[in-house]
Amino acid sequence: MATTEKGKKDAGKKDAGKKDAGKKDAGKKDAGKKDAGKKDKKSGKRQSTQAAPAKEHAGVGQPAPEPRLRAYYARTVRGNLAKQFGLKNVHEIPNLEKIVLNVGMSEAIKQPKVLDAVVEELGIITGQRPTKKKAKKSIANYGLRQGQEIGVAVTLRGARMWEFADRFITTAIPRIRDFRGLSTRAFDGRGNYSLGVKEQMIFPEINYDQVEQIHGMDITFVTTTTKDDQAFALLRELGMPFRGDDKPIVVNANQ
Repeated sequence: MATTEKGKKDAGKKDAGKKDAGKKDAGKKDAGKKDAGKKDKKSGKRQSTQAAPAKEHAGVGQPAPEPRLRAYYARTVRGNLAKQFGLKNVHEIPNLEKIVLNVGMSEAIKQPKVLDAVVEELGIITGQRPTKKKAKKSIANYGLRQGQEIGVAVTLRGARMWEFADRFITTAIPRIRDFRGLSTRAFDGRGNYSLGVKEQMIFPEINYDQVEQIHGMDITFVTTTTKDDQAFALLRELGMPFRGDDKPIVVNANQ
């Protein structure tokens, strides 16, 4: 009789263990369902965010506005230059052909990666991808080899040229330290004007905290005329503040 009671007790314990195991399995299944529900909610949120259409800006489908300085040239500057020089043919009136920005970095001889930052900064300033320039000949004293990348240049034409000229004249030049006017002796005798900028920080597009190295650049304004006096009158009419000019011309877009 004692053995049969012990057998019953052991069987009861086994049944209780099976019930506990069943409860644990049920708890795991419930936890799995909850996790699956959370995953479904997350995936649903991701799908909803991805499926949301992108908002279009107000200028979609509309033509790009004409550059302010080019419109001012067509309305005001062209007529003034024709009267000043007595030009009867419209094609004789001087005009901007292109603007060339050039940066030479001597540090690129030992550190070629310096040019990458210059390319990025010039791209931000001009809105156009610059190109790296290579040395035309070797110079042993400087450790320079022919074909080595030594500078960066970009040529602007059309609307980007006019936009850059407008921003340079109205925004960048006033930010130059101790500015006393642009030199009138920087013409090359063929109607082109070149000037040097000591640091790229004069352009508001450049963030001072992200600048790795301060560098200058050469800017050349190429005109359609071959006479310096006509090129000077053109740039002055566009608002370039030359040295000795007591009352520089202020560009008014409404004129």
